[in-house]
Amino acid sequence: MRQEQFVARYQEEWQALERWLALRGSAGPRARRTPDPNLLNDEDIPQRYRRLCQQLALARKRGYSPQLVARLQQLMQQGHGLLYRTPPARWRRALEFLLADFPQLVRSQARSMWVATALFVLPLVGSFALIQWHPDVVHMLMDQGQIGSMEQMYDPDAPRLGRDSGTDWMMFGYYIMNNISIGLRTFASGLLAGVGTVFVLLYNGLTIGAVAGHLQHIGHGDPFWRFVCGHGSFELTAIVIAGGAGLQLGMKLLAPGRRRRIDALVEGGVIGAKLCLGVAFMLLVAAFIEAFWSSIAEVPAWGKYSVAGVLWALVFVWLWRGGRGSAHAH
Repeated sequence: MRQEQFVARYQEEWQALERWLALRGSAGPRARRTPDPNLLNDEDIPQRYRRLCQQLALARKRGYSPQLVARLQQLMQQGHGLLYRTPPARWRRALEFLLADFPQLVRSQARSMWVATALFVLPLVGSFALIQWHPDVVHMLMDQGQIGSMEQMYDPDAPRLGRDSGTDWMMFGYYIMNNISIGLRTFASGLLAGVGTVFVLLYNGLTIGAVAGHLQHIGHGDPFWRFVCGHGSFELTAIVIAGGAGLQLGMKLLAPGRRRRIDALVEGGVIGAKLCLGVAFMLLVAAFIEAFWSSIAEVPAWGKYSVAGVLWALVFVWLWRGGRGSAHAH
């Protein structure tokens, strides 16, 4: 085979590999697939690299031009450097996921996230406002035992905010199990064609709004707001993200597009699983804040609200700006 025929046959392969190497070389091994439909999948690279090595051997054996051999040699060296370099430490990969990959993934599912926000926030605000005008509505959403427990937990004279007893560490463990179970249930119920997730979001929004509205109406609002304002930034946002993950899973089931339903569902499951990792982290942080900071009654309202403002700003900036400007793309 003449050199011109050899180049014509494999030119597109080399160019595709060059594009992949250019992306990975500048962005690092954690860079994701870009929207370019011509970009190679990471899973195809080992096979493409082996083919390149064979083509380099053929070019040398057949005595092709030094320029062609040098080009293939350079491609081979770049590929070897990326494929066989030492992977980053696990803590670094985890940090990259939390700081860049997770917020990017949340933004990539913006439509589902906004729908989840509406399904959660509108019932919350609506039930809170309704109870200010019609206090008896709370009995339609909660039984008398639950209402009495809430009133006792947020009694202005209570020594601890938001709980009757238990050490900080005991409550930390309880909050972790409770919060993460809510998050996973919100996501997993998306398998019911998204209807389960819609119900969970509506129910949690109505219940939280009812609790806040009732406590505000009877004069227990101050301890309640001082308790929830800090950890709410992570906890409530995590519930919304879990809801968005469940909704996109339900949409993959209902409207798979041109793909097979099972393939679309698997894709939605992968996206949801990654989102749930970030949600679990957020709920872990929320549980820590709730156990060791939120329950302290001695901190004045201005101190609680100042810290809460910082935490809400951090969550907002993290999800809005995290990963922007990098080559991480989904």
